This record gives sequence, C-alpha cells and structure tokens, in this order.
Amino acid sequence: MFLRQVLHEDLGCASYVVADAGEAAVIDPKWEVEDYLALADEHGFEFRHILETHNHADHVSGKGRLAKATGAAIYVPAKAEVAFDHVPLADGDVVVVGEITITALATPGHRPEHTAYLIADASRGDQPWLVVTGDSLFVGDLARPDLAVEPAEGARDLQASMGRLLELDDFAEVWPGHIGGSLCGGAGMSEKPGTTIGFERRFNRLLNLGDEDAFVRELTEHLAPQPPNFKRIVELNRGPLLTETSALEPLAPARVKQLLEAGTTLLDGRAPREFDGVHVPRSINVTMARSAVGTRAAWIVDPETEVVVTAGTNDEARRMGRLLEAVGFRSLSGILAGGVDAWLDAGLETASTQAIDVHELAERIRGDNVSLLDVREDDEWEGGHVEGSVHIPYHDLRDGLPGRVANGKQLAVACSIGNRSSIAASLLKRAGVEDVIHVADGGVADLEEEGIPLVEGK
Repeated sequence: MFLRQVLHEDLGCASYVVADAGEAAVIDPKWEVEDYLALADEHGFEFRHILETHNHADHVSGKGRLAKATGAAIYVPAKAEVAFDHVPLADGDVVVVGEITITALATPGHRPEHTAYLIADASRGDQPWLVVTGDSLFVGDLARPDLAVEPAEGARDLQASMGRLLELDDFAEVWPGHIGGSLCGGAGMSEKPGTTIGFERRFNRLLNLGDEDAFVRELTEHLAPQPPNFKRIVELNRGPLLTETSALEPLAPARVKQLLEAGTTLLDGRAPREFDGVHVPRSINVTMARSAVGTRAAWIVDPETEVVVTAGTNDEARRMGRLLEAVGFRSLSGILAGGVDAWLDAGLETASTQAIDVHELAERIRGDNVSLLDVREDDEWEGGHVEGSVHIPYHDLRDGLPGRVANGKQLAVACSIGNRSSIAASLLKRAGVEDVIHVADGGVADLEEEGIPLVEGK
C-alpha cells in the first residue's frame, strides 16, 4: 500500500494519495494537480478514483482538472447535491483499489454531506488501518460546525459523528483534511500532519467535554468570522466541473495601466518592506512571505472582479495567481510582466508608504504623535492592546475607514508581524487616506518590551 499526504501549504489543506497494484485514488485533491501527476509518474501508478469528503468551502477542488488529466471517476457523498457526472457514495459504500478498501463513513457536522473514509489493506488485515477524517476530527481539534447549518445543529451532528469515529481501535491512524492555520477548525488545531484515534481519545480536549450541552457550547461560542468567499467556493465545487486554469499571460506595464484605469485591481505579492518602498498606485499588498495569501486576498477583494498580479518575479506572480484561483478567483487578467521594476522602467507613476518598526512606533506613541490603528482579530485585541488605540480588523477596511480615526495625527497601522497591517495600509491609501504609516517590523504585542503597557478586554 502506498500512502502520501499532499499539502496545500498556503491554505493548510491536506489531500491523500492511496495506491496499490498500479492503480491509485486521491482524496480531496487540491487545485494544483501537478503534484499528483508527478507522484504517479515517479511510482508508476494510474489514477482511477477521485474521492471528496464534502463540498469544500475554503478551497476550490482540483477534481475537475485531475479527472480531465487522468480519466479517473469522481466519487462524492450521496447528499452533496452536485452538478456533474459522479459516483455517489452512501454510508458503507466501498471503493476498491488493488487490495485496499476505502469505506465511506457518514460524519455530518461540518457539513450535512460530510463523509470520512476508512482504509483497510487486505494484505495486513481486515480492520481499518487508518481513517481520512476530512473536516471532522483534526489533530487536537474538531471542525467548525457553522458553514452549512445553524451552529448548534452542526455541533450536535458532529458530536454524533465523533462517536462513530471513536468506535475505531486506538491503533487506527487519523489523517485530517487540515493542519493548523486553516479556518475550518479552531485555534487548537495542531500543525502535526497526523495522529491516532487512541491519542485523540485521550488528549483531545473537545472529545472529553462530557454532556452534549457543554460540547455544543464549546464549539459555538468562539467561532471565527467566515470569509466572504466561502459560500461562493461551495457553489463552485458543486459544479459544473472546473477543468481549466487561467493563462496568466504577461502584460506590458502600459496595458496594466489601462486595465487599472478601467477598474481592475492589482495585487502585489512582494514582502511588505519592498512594497512600502515603491509600488503601483492603488495596488494592494498581500505578501507571499506568509501563508494564507488566498484567504487574505478573498477577504478584501471580490473574487469576481478583474485582477492583475505582480510579485518579485514573473514565476512568483504566476504562483500567486494559482493561490488566488484556489480560493475562487476566476477573473485573473494576467501578470505585470517584469513586475514593479518594469513599471518603473516605463516611467509610470509610483507610490510609497512610510514604514517604521515597533521601537519607532513606541517613541511616537510616547510623544503623542500618532493615532494607532490595530488591525488584528477580535481575540488578539482582547488579549492585549494599547489603551486609546482604535480596533478595526484589516478585512473590515475593504472600503476604507468607517469614520474619522486619526484626529489630525498620522495614522500608524499595526498587526502582529506586519503582513495584515500592510494589507490594511494599502487599502487605506487606495481609499484616499494619505497620512498612513505602516508598522512593518513586529506588532502590537511587542510594544510591551518597548515600555508601552497593554490592556486586556474589549
């Protein structure tokens, strides 16, 4: 038996290749299918089966692209309500791959159609050796229950599904659909790639809460906000199948200028300090130096709008384009050929953003020379913030500031490390707020070491 976990690093999504006797199945394929084709070529197997655990909300599935490339059949949960040719899988249905059996196990909660897959290898025994849990049981965490039904209903279904999974033997390996950083779980999700039923039975706090009320309360009280593209991605995954990628052709600076004047958005994937130094006016910095590029972009740009991409190199720009496609951007006009350097060489107008580090921010706070805009999430703000600062999460600045904030002072924009604050600063400048300072190195929590006290609570 061949088993390989294949990650989408930017989104924290995990997919799985299972092969035996020259044939293979992939479970929950990511949008970029080249990794699977390379594995097939390296190990000499053919993909004949593509399985989905559910209609994903955080990423566009690569099932259409992979089916086109390999001719493999697509299997989806019977309750998924999809609009493409497929083999429906009900609870207990089996897919055979050589001597391997993949058995569907209905595990609703995250979504009503959610299905885990029990995998047994006849050469080693009849009992399931492992379970691909999709978005149900994670390492140290459970899936969020609010994406398709009322949160309490989803939580109750998820508790029942956990009861089914915990019927497995302790030795059964658990291979989840996400690792730490995904929005489909909570803060407790580990970045460890896998676990076992026995370990989670003993150490997963959410599996040991006792009664249903406590379980529902714990899963529903502190849910992170849903990105605005989640429902759109679900509909894309329901079909018709997506089989083609965007061409991402290089565009001359003059052509990009025309597109921007017509309303196209330019996303710049360079590091924040590079962006601050020089950038195309009204462009938005969603740096590729950190993960969650696609998710952050989808928070602040409508995926249905026309987008041009730039980055440090043309290859990096194309890579960024694929990350955007993976979260539902379907109108990518191309890349800025040669990047910002080519824009400069063409003699076109540029912009820059004043950038400071945390030490300088502390000095300016002590001198009462700036207003501080904290663009972190609610839980980070409540854990500690500068008294008198203004809190607006970066994704709520899509249309600029909701009111007067700076009070005649320069506006310093900070997060935890500089990536979200760079998005926020570029959004503000795009909305016409000129006197913006980007805190590019470090963040709010580091101010305590500079002698600036932080207060807790709302």
